[in-house]
Amino acid sequence: MLTKEKGIDIAVIDMPLLDTRNGKDLMGTFIADLVLQILSFVAQSERENIRKRQAEGIAAAKAKGVCFGRPAKAAPDNFDKLLKQWEKNHISVHEVLRQCKMSEAPFYRRLREYRLLHNKKL
Repeated sequence: MLTKEKGIDIAVIDMPLLDTRNGKDLMGTFIADLVLQILSFVAQSERENIRKRQAEGIAAAKAKGVCFGRPAKAAPDNFDKLLKQWEKNHISVHEVLRQCKMSEAPFYRRLREYRLLHNKKL
């Protein structure tokens, strides 16, 4: 598409066969197109192989029990007391965050987990 529709010339320093600037005749264009198609196929095949090997490695690691991502921030022991104070508007959400030493997203995640675990709304 690049060489035909857009008229872009390709010059690969290591492979003079791929220099589309020279040899604008029929044979030169044919050879350059053929080599580009072969290299494109090889690159696509290699990318698919890389993805397959990567998926296999991830599956093997998960089978061994490897956990990916950042470790979860645990809620403090007094989390339920802080939640009750927060619900009664005795302390602000920012104070709860400060005492829990976490940002908003982990706090609300722990709040959802707490509510599911204890099957209640505060």
